[in-house]
Amino acid sequence: MKLINTYTLEIKKSKFIAYYYEVHTKEDIDNILEYLKKEHKKARHIPYAYKFDNLVKKSDDKEPSNTAGTPIYNIIMQNDLNNVFIAVVRYFGGTLLGAGLLTRSYLNSAKEVIKKVD
Repeated sequence: MKLINTYTLEIKKSKFIAYYYEVHTKEDIDNILEYLKKEHKKARHIPYAYKFDNLVKKSDDKEPSNTAGTPIYNIIMQNDLNNVFIAVVRYFGGTLLGAGLLTRSYLNSAKEVIKKVD
């Protein structure tokens, strides 16, 4: 596993920290999730999506259904990525964002984190 890029977005005091990894095994994903949960103990949610070989999965991690994992997964598919794991750590800022803004926040975080690093 290899960390490719990170990206941070702040919306109405909620902080979204996206991580983009190259992965090759389910063990890589388990290790990354374990690390992120330890590193971000106070985070409310860590939704993610991944694709490698024929394995694909997405998780909203207790966010409203299809507002987090699905937009991340859609970015992976639209960009034809493989061997990829994208997680977005969310720190709640005290203001409910609503489903539309929440979905756009996860979508934009995933979109930005996969951009080429100079």
